[in-house]
Amino acid sequence: MAQQLEFFDIPSPCIGVCQTGPRGYCLGCYRSRDERLYWLQLEPDVKRKIVRACQLRKRRAELARQKEGDKGPEPEQRELEI
Repeated sequence: MAQQLEFFDIPSPCIGVCQTGPRGYCLGCYRSRDERLYWLQLEPDVKRKIVRACQLRKRRAELARQKEGDKGPEPEQRELEI
């Protein structure tokens, strides 16, 4: 299978929370310390894998919160101007 050329760098998934949870992952982007530390030096394919792993970590954390009965804060809902 031919590889697709990368024209743009994979952006950091950081959302500015930057707090570490009990499992060692950032509570904002769900990256490990090393994933955050070396982000700028990683190859695009590795960054893609990390982003996918972060999505899975976030989903697992959400499911765990739901099981505990704590759904956390409701996401802010924006109104659309008509």
